[in-house]
Amino acid sequence: MRKWTAAGVAVLLVVVAVLVGVRWWQSSRSSGFERAVALAPADAQRLTWTDWAGVRRELRADLDADSSRAEVADFLSDAFDADLSPMSALLASTETMHEEFGFSPATLDWELLSQSESGAAVVMRLPEGTDFAALEDRLAGLGYQRPDEDTGIWLGGIDLLPSIGTLTPELQFLAVDAEQRVVLGSDTAAYAEQAMQTVTGDAAAVSGLEPVVDAVGAAGAPLAAAVYDGPVVCSALAMGSADPADQDQARELIAAAGEVNPLTGFAMAVEPSLDVRVAMSFENDDQARTNADTRATLASGPAPGQGGDFTDRFRLGPVSAEDGVVTMVLHPRQGQYPLSDLTSGPVLFATC
Repeated sequence: MRKWTAAGVAVLLVVVAVLVGVRWWQSSRSSGFERAVALAPADAQRLTWTDWAGVRRELRADLDADSSRAEVADFLSDAFDADLSPMSALLASTETMHEEFGFSPATLDWELLSQSESGAAVVMRLPEGTDFAALEDRLAGLGYQRPDEDTGIWLGGIDLLPSIGTLTPELQFLAVDAEQRVVLGSDTAAYAEQAMQTVTGDAAAVSGLEPVVDAVGAAGAPLAAAVYDGPVVCSALAMGSADPADQDQARELIAAAGEVNPLTGFAMAVEPSLDVRVAMSFENDDQARTNADTRATLASGPAPGQGGDFTDRFRLGPVSAEDGVVTMVLHPRQGQYPLSDLTSGPVLFATC
């Protein structure tokens, strides 16, 4: 049997203290967005984020669990008009969630939807003071089967949801982590279990992938955001979805603008100022510096496949390249919604 000396124990305690200190330092310096991404499964290819507490502050919406259905509906309408809700997976479910679950975008701190080829999961952070015992009793009363373990899967299924109300398929199977104030939902029990392993720290997170970390870090602390990994951005935003005439125009514009390299990660985010920040990561600093000029040129001209010019939608602000990431600030024109419009392709300045 191994024996520990007093000196050995002291060294171990110092190491543990250092690790805890480093984790605290990292947590204190990261945004809520980054901390949420750290809960997303490692296979996530597309992330969409809504800072619901921030949206409520921006819209001066004073809501709680006792707010009326009409007040919740008005909030959703205002969030839509401000282009602050398009990334949410819960919009159609909000009123039912508010009345039946006791939580919804009207009260959540934030929501993060992660999607991969294996499945989809939505992680929801509930506010401080949430009574999780009462919440779990409520779920059981709605027909979800209580798991044997604290962070196990609450079994619902496609037949249960209509009996509750209008709910997205990602709420078929749930898991609860009261310590982190998190409820996770997925459309399959298997993916809910897989995703929950990341939440509890038993599996790797997508935040371990450098291109995703770079794009997320450059996005700041947004109210709403979309994040794509390299393969997704190079397909979802590529010019290949445009008609042949638009593709021909795009090739001419790219040839005139300069060299374009494939993106390794992409984020588009609405900041608290309501400006839109775009972050595009590349393989190295040289590519980022080259693409900063090219992408700025492309973002200042015609928008084939979207119609008109990008300048009809926004005024291009500062463009910079640092640590392999190009960051562009877009100042939306009155009545224009870049986050809604430009997170699906074709988008010339984000082409690969």
